[in-house]
Amino acid sequence: MAEISPKGRRSRRGNRNGAAPRSSAPGQNPHLEVPFIKRGIPTYDILGEASLERIEATADRIMAEIGIEFRDDPETVRLFREAGGNVTELSSDRWNIKFGPGMIRGILKTAPAKFTQHARNPKNTVEIGGDAVVLAPSYGSPFVMDLDKGRRYGSIEDFDNFVKLAQSSPWLHHSGGTICEPTDIAVNKRHLDMVYSHIRYSDRAFLGSVTAPERVEDSIDMARILFGSGFVDENCVIMGNFNTTSPLVLDGVTTAGIRAYAAANQGSIHLPFLLGGAVSPLTMAGSVAQCLAESMVSCALTQLVRPGSPTVLAAFLSTIALRSGSPTFGTPEPALGSLVMGQLARRLNLPLRCAGNFSTSKLPDGQAMQQSMMSMMSAVQCGANYVLHSAGFLDGLLSMSYEKFVMDTDMCGAVHAYLNGVTVNEDTLAFEALAELGPGEHLFGSQHTLRHYKTAYYDSALDDNQPWETWDEQGGIDSAKRANTRWKQTLADYQAPALDHSVDEALKDYIAKKKASMDDAWY
Repeated sequence: MAEISPKGRRSRRGNRNGAAPRSSAPGQNPHLEVPFIKRGIPTYDILGEASLERIEATADRIMAEIGIEFRDDPETVRLFREAGGNVTELSSDRWNIKFGPGMIRGILKTAPAKFTQHARNPKNTVEIGGDAVVLAPSYGSPFVMDLDKGRRYGSIEDFDNFVKLAQSSPWLHHSGGTICEPTDIAVNKRHLDMVYSHIRYSDRAFLGSVTAPERVEDSIDMARILFGSGFVDENCVIMGNFNTTSPLVLDGVTTAGIRAYAAANQGSIHLPFLLGGAVSPLTMAGSVAQCLAESMVSCALTQLVRPGSPTVLAAFLSTIALRSGSPTFGTPEPALGSLVMGQLARRLNLPLRCAGNFSTSKLPDGQAMQQSMMSMMSAVQCGANYVLHSAGFLDGLLSMSYEKFVMDTDMCGAVHAYLNGVTVNEDTLAFEALAELGPGEHLFGSQHTLRHYKTAYYDSALDDNQPWETWDEQGGIDSAKRANTRWKQTLADYQAPALDHSVDEALKDYIAKKKASMDDAWY
């Protein structure tokens, strides 16, 4: 039997963030280790009502006057036509659909404002939406890199390693999806190994495959083996992360996959990947309007298939170097766009995915962390509920870095502390800490300090805060080298969470039969 049941939910009692305190260690402040973050600070709204209405009106014009092109999926076209969309057939496998003002918003009214994604360990079940913040590793890189072996194509060993690193971090809440591409396994079979890796080496919630409808069905079937078919039909246990084909296109592979997750009552994330000046306007207001239109239409498809199925509005906004055409990540304009998307998502009453630890740096260096902080703080401030790309993103998403993964998760720990906010009460105001010994006396030995010193501040497990002389005497080791040592030690210490033997065998049998039923395809 799997480790979850409909009643197997974590108690929300304990500290203010819903988790009982655990043991203290460097980088692991017990009052911050939680299955997901409950936002303790307000979001930052940068646009007024008039500007938001103009962006929404432009998104409505895009949907009504330009429309969205659909390809290779007549069933999706049928659903939108019956809902009131104005369909124009462009060819035997291409249709343009225009949506009248208010039509898509009306369809989205059945989408939940927040939902629960269950993990096989109920203690790691997450909420997505409202004031919840869920951090997940990066996604989709074909290459991996580390300081020892350099940059290379990803393998299933690398994939397993990153799942293990994510599971080992108290600052991530979700196992993610395609953490890197395991290019040593055939394209048509690797999704089976990836889903199994998430199940075997993590007990957190995870994403399934989206690259073909049959791979979506395999992902859902494996989730049914893990959780039980009845539980899956009534609860979200897996999600798919879908990209639109910008500008303003949804292809048949994407829409068929969206329909499959929705029909099974599973979650889906709807993400336009917008490069300003290339596939969207280079001005951020225009990119945001296009993003809103594309994501809303994609989300609406889920509600036509199964009203009430969980869906997530999403934004991936980026700039390009206009002299070369190269994408740039971690720049200030997309950070501002994320803040606006947060406002728009709240107006739609939908969960939001956006931003993350983005960087175009080729090394885990100062550029990498400066760009990452710019991007990640926009997710923090805008009210993002699900933050993919929270750890490992390097080289413009082309490479997954072992060192940056560790550096990013350490930053995620700081994000926990930041989002926890400031508690104001008699204890935290600490009048007695000053009164105990009076003016001119240090507070190291005060009762207030002794009560709180283990939990008062975020204690980084990676930073070196020693005096320069001590640091120099110990070898002058920089943060990337410290991260290199740490990821190796983390993998050496890793222990897989227990998985029921019968479930494990059933999953292996399913994978073996699926692989035997098809020849390898490498493209």
